[in-house]
Amino acid sequence: MNYPFWDIPILGSGWVIGIIAIFHVMISQFAVGGGLYLPLAERKALRMPEGKLRTEWLAALAGYSKFFLVLTGVFGTISGVGIWFAIGLTHPEGTSTLIHNFVFGWAMEWVFFLVELTTIAVYYTTWGKIDPKLHLKVGWVYAGASAFTLIIINGILTFMLTPGDTWLAVAGTGHEASKFWYAFFNPTYWPSLFLRTCVCCALAGIWALITASRIDGDKQPELKTSLVKWSVKWLVPSFVATPFILIWYLWMVPAAQRALLTLGIGTIGSGTFSVVTRIALLIIITSATIVGVAYFLAYRNPRDFNLSHAIALLLLALMATGAGEYSREMLRKPYVIGRWMFSNGVRVPYVNRINQEGYLAHSMWVWSNPPGAEDRLVSLTPGWVDPYYSYSRGEAIFRGECGSCHTLNGYRPLAKLLAGRDQANIRSFITMLHDYKPDSPYRRFMPPMTGTKQDIDDLTNFLNVQVNPPAPATQKPVQTAQK
Repeated sequence: MNYPFWDIPILGSGWVIGIIAIFHVMISQFAVGGGLYLPLAERKALRMPEGKLRTEWLAALAGYSKFFLVLTGVFGTISGVGIWFAIGLTHPEGTSTLIHNFVFGWAMEWVFFLVELTTIAVYYTTWGKIDPKLHLKVGWVYAGASAFTLIIINGILTFMLTPGDTWLAVAGTGHEASKFWYAFFNPTYWPSLFLRTCVCCALAGIWALITASRIDGDKQPELKTSLVKWSVKWLVPSFVATPFILIWYLWMVPAAQRALLTLGIGTIGSGTFSVVTRIALLIIITSATIVGVAYFLAYRNPRDFNLSHAIALLLLALMATGAGEYSREMLRKPYVIGRWMFSNGVRVPYVNRINQEGYLAHSMWVWSNPPGAEDRLVSLTPGWVDPYYSYSRGEAIFRGECGSCHTLNGYRPLAKLLAGRDQANIRSFITMLHDYKPDSPYRRFMPPMTGTKQDIDDLTNFLNVQVNPPAPATQKPVQTAQK
């Protein structure tokens, strides 16, 4: 436990990352897809014959570029910084590994990000002020820069699931940077890149329908009809190609992680729905609904397609995106970096050493000599463990080993999961996690509990107090003398 703990009551620090990330992904992937949508739409308009429709298309795209600039340049940037803030506090060990291994990649990403911000601002402010061909070139520069941000970020995100045998062979030696490209172009890199590209195109169409839905179909029927139908077509490649790319992606995922999916799908006939199975069903249902709404309400009746319809599509896309990101996180269990670092920040090669030395052996966040221990005569009683000190150590172990995924009384509450167990049963449960045997039902998605026997006892003491709190001391009423 090398870092202090960021405590988020009820919600848990993991969901802080999740909420920010889902919001950011909806915008950042739109920034990539929309970056391609704008120059292609402008090129389409410029190829139209001179006339009213051409003028209306260009005016509509100019307004759309303002919406695009505000959404991606402001909200996308703020949420991106928010992710860095959240992951740095929630998972400093994993963040440190990503920074040290991909510092060159992060530097490249920031360069392209600055190009993005600059070109989209230029693109919006120069509508009708510079030569149309030059303006279109600015749009293509933005599209290229945004595509490169996806290319770089995709390599880092997929590394966390499948770092690859080549990188793992040098991990921990100080020579990880020599295998940068092996880690970057890891086994799931290409299927994930194509999958995210499809999602980007679909989000470009869905976000474009937000602005297209606000066009008055009675005053500008031809413009609204053509723009709505063209935007709907951006959803087609995604929903045609995604199932095949998803199969490719899952084929490259390690069998141990893929088992989380196959477990629930294989037993769905008997009514056993795992969390991942529910997520898969949610993605299928929301995606099918998006296709239905887009076709029947937008493509078939473009003039009547209004803002409420577009927002409904956007909310469905938010659900599908959130479910997809959640399932990607679930596939990494029990690791935060596959086969190298468990989700609680413990490095896989260090487990045996921690089991010998103790989880808190080198931590600066616990008392080595608890205040008041002398007053409780700890040193005068050989073999006696100060309950206050044990509770404090157990709390530190809980925060370090369990707190990245669990809370006490909120999301994934341990107090509820352990309810009904006495102290002996809680100790048996923790011991099972510590032994981490191959047949353990928790091995697929939970890291081992690392530490010595004393650490097991300390964590047991802490959790037992949470599950079975001691009865409050009662004070006898003072009897007054009767006259």
